[in-house]
Amino acid sequence: MMAAEAGAARNTLNAYETDLRGSSGVLEGKLATAKRADLERLGDGWAQLARSTVARKSAALRRFFGFLADEGLRSDDPSEALPRPGSARPLPKSLSHADIGRIFDTLERGVATQKPLAFRMAALIELLYGSGMRATELVSLPRASVRRGSPFLILTGKGGRERLVPISDRALDAVDKWREHVPEDARWLFPSGKSHLSRIRLYQLVKELAANSGIPPDRVSPHILRHAFATHLLEGGADLRTLQTLLGHADIATTQIYTHVDSARLVALVNARHPLVDAPGSEA
Repeated sequence: MMAAEAGAARNTLNAYETDLRGSSGVLEGKLATAKRADLERLGDGWAQLARSTVARKSAALRRFFGFLADEGLRSDDPSEALPRPGSARPLPKSLSHADIGRIFDTLERGVATQKPLAFRMAALIELLYGSGMRATELVSLPRASVRRGSPFLILTGKGGRERLVPISDRALDAVDKWREHVPEDARWLFPSGKSHLSRIRLYQLVKELAANSGIPPDRVSPHILRHAFATHLLEGGADLRTLQTLLGHADIATTQIYTHVDSARLVALVNARHPLVDAPGSEA
């Protein structure tokens, strides 16, 4: 069901299998027939685990018992007995507009040297920050995937879900300059050896770029540039549904983590646009 109906990615399927098998082992193979007391005991055994781990295990089991109920294999759902640690998900790290400015200043100085690797770095960052791609999606782009005259790119992300990703004119220009140095028979836009640039190497290159831009390297990564893409779009007026589509999130709840970034603008919007602002007595 998780694979065929929910379209879960392989890593998600593996995580669910691990959690379900582990819980079944604790309950001596009687997970499917577990009672509330069994699940309470199971949850008690997670007391020393991290909050995020408990949340993941509970979610897997709730999905499992929900499946049993949907299929008519159980008439009850004991999963309410599982712990609900709440969301302690940290706010996504991001970068200020000034940080982004310093990074692009460094890229421009590099491009001025006309060195091929400087063109590659510029293309990588333009696509990361300008399109919000995941690192894996970026490094595995085919050579001909980004084309002049095509402002969108179709990507296959987590769970095999396809989405349209916008490609800015800046990114197109950067890719064009880099592609001149990529062999025409190359399969990948960012080739390396017999394959493409690795995620680890991309991570290292981004850290080096941060250091050269006067930004502590621990504050910058490919994923943080993706967060900056989303954060700055939201600040510019994009709505969450648009962000959800651009980022390829299956659930809007994942995208809602970004609502922290623009609380001041939202408050100002309510104060300025709410229909009661100009109503008599609104000063009170």
